[in-house]
Amino acid sequence: MSGIDMSLIKFDEKGLVPVVVQDSTSAEVLMSAWTNEEALKLTAASGELTLWSRSRKELWKKGKTSGNVMKVLELRIDCDGDTLLAIVEPAGPACHTGKRTCFYRSLWGKEDSTGATFLGRLWHYLNIRKSESPEESYTARLLAKGPSRVAQKVGEEGVETAIAAATGDRDGFRYEAADLLYHLLVACISSGVTFNEVLDELVSRHKKDEN
Repeated sequence: MSGIDMSLIKFDEKGLVPVVVQDSTSAEVLMSAWTNEEALKLTAASGELTLWSRSRKELWKKGKTSGNVMKVLELRIDCDGDTLLAIVEPAGPACHTGKRTCFYRSLWGKEDSTGATFLGRLWHYLNIRKSESPEESYTARLLAKGPSRVAQKVGEEGVETAIAAATGDRDGFRYEAADLLYHLLVACISSGVTFNEVLDELVSRHKKDEN
């Protein structure tokens, strides 16, 4: 990560600026915290998120104790220059409770309204399940059968999804499409291709279309 132009940031009277932390794969908001110029310089130097603790009045590298460090892929600044967005790859849960995100409690409105982030969350989950016992995990069991079996399942689900689409079976399509997406993610793991690599490919094609 190159140096950060601190002149663009509007630090408050204490030299602090809030930072919102977002998962690069699922787009979940993981946490919010505070940082200062020194912490930002350490973040840029190490590539891992360093923050400022207002309660302890000291620098703290996220995950230094727990091991759940956050690799920073990008830092963004809002239109007013007084809030930062850190887009990260987390090594583990963001919250001290063990939850993936600190924002796991619903206060008002529709619960679990972030359905669009679920594929990324599922990707994280499958990468945990792949190492579990095949007797207890379908994902681990399927991966243990090898790439050919994984590919076969993708083909089967693809055909079933296509049939549902061709026949106008709306409920069937919804069910089969969910199966297909799940098995595609398992195939990514089997092939050694990350979910983000697939998304990067889609992004590159979209940019070509824009040009």
